[in-house]
Amino acid sequence: MSRSARRRPPARSASGRASGGASGGGRRRAQGRSSRRRRAKPSGGSGKTLVLVALVLVAVLGLGGYVLHDATRATATAGAASTGASTATAAATPSTGPDRAALAPATPSHSAPPTPAAFPTTYPNSAKGTYSYATGGTKRFGTGTLQRYKVAVENGLGVTPAAFAAQVDAILDNTQRGWSARGLWSFQRVSSGPVAFTIYLTSPNTTYHFCEQLIHLDIRESAPGGVNCSNNGDTVVENIARWIDLTQYYKGQPDLYHALAINHEVGHSLHHGHVSCAGAGDPAPVMMQQIKGLHGCVPNGWPYSADGTYITGPPAP
Repeated sequence: MSRSARRRPPARSASGRASGGASGGGRRRAQGRSSRRRRAKPSGGSGKTLVLVALVLVAVLGLGGYVLHDATRATATAGAASTGASTATAAATPSTGPDRAALAPATPSHSAPPTPAAFPTTYPNSAKGTYSYATGGTKRFGTGTLQRYKVAVENGLGVTPAAFAAQVDAILDNTQRGWSARGLWSFQRVSSGPVAFTIYLTSPNTTYHFCEQLIHLDIRESAPGGVNCSNNGDTVVENIARWIDLTQYYKGQPDLYHALAINHEVGHSLHHGHVSCAGAGDPAPVMMQQIKGLHGCVPNGWPYSADGTYITGPPAP
């Protein structure tokens, strides 16, 4: 408020007009108006002050909003950078341990048969001497005389019964070239009840003891790592050393060797004896002891050819 306005405050009535007598009233009213005009200056100054304060507040709020927006954007940018760094680190970190399932593709939404687990590349020379059996069973393979069978794996080999059984089943299910061709035999894996034979996967030392008891054969010097064997009846023994290492004639052909190993020993359970190579260049019969040499024949793991011919040769000496 200005000093002149404080110096001459006019007297006011209850109606808000300047008070006074009849004489000199016009002057007083003029003075009152002058006073009111003088008081208008501080009022105008307050308005400017309010405007200035409002402008300052707008500027402050605007700056605060900018700072807040900039801080939020910086936080989001830092978060994105951190996420990117974490993703890059995870991608660069190799998976360790025997199980790499986390890197496998996502399981499809539709049902699909499980893929047999991969076999290890190493094996123990001795295992526990106890066995786990494959559960469940299969449909009947073929139309001939039915041979039910079980599959067992010695504990401690690092191989699941399901993985080994899946490979055995696939071999015995071949109705074109396997033992079930031509309607002579049929096969079905079961987990209980009577069976024609049981197929075991065992360590080299267990295979040795098994075969010594079954057929009274010392197989330790038969081949490096030993061989497989059968008692020509209810027991088939597959040596994991042979299953993984194969033989010199089947290097790089594991599926073909596995077919040979199963078909040879199951052939004994079907009462087939050993035979020899029929002639140079011919496919080696599965009932030939191929681990001892092919003698001019070429590798073969199936009892029948693609056209249904039984592959055999002269009886072994």
